[in-house]
Amino acid sequence: MRISLVSVGTKMSGWVQSGVDEYAKRIQSSLRFSLTEIPLAQRTKSSNISRCMQKEAEGILAKIQDNDYVITLEVAGKHYSTEEVAMRIAEFKADGRNLVFLAGGPDGLHKSCKARANEQWSLSQLTLPHPLVRILLVEQLYRASSLLEGHPYHRQ
Repeated sequence: MRISLVSVGTKMSGWVQSGVDEYAKRIQSSLRFSLTEIPLAQRTKSSNISRCMQKEAEGILAKIQDNDYVITLEVAGKHYSTEEVAMRIAEFKADGRNLVFLAGGPDGLHKSCKARANEQWSLSQLTLPHPLVRILLVEQLYRASSLLEGHPYHRQ
């Protein structure tokens, strides 16, 4: 099983890249995590936002295999506790299918990405900047993995 995050946006700030790299390194052996960046469609004052989102969606969907289990990250998605995330990760590991998380850009995910998704998860009821979503997701994956492995990182 592999877990990947396909996220809109490239050239993140150093602190974002550093945070993602730190947690990704910690889960590499247990979850085989990878991050794929999709370029943000260029936006101007006269840009059609829907077309920009569609262009981003084409890049996202090209990275997904037919048998991947896809979860979009959205404010309106289902909320899980850390323990529930750990249980879901254990289920996905037992199933053996690859898990792909999708994170949109500043305008969110196009409807075609949402239609491809098997589930929608929310990391918070707050609207989060997409660079921060990367760090939050990979940290929660590490936390779930450490819980499953009996590592003391997560305290209840």
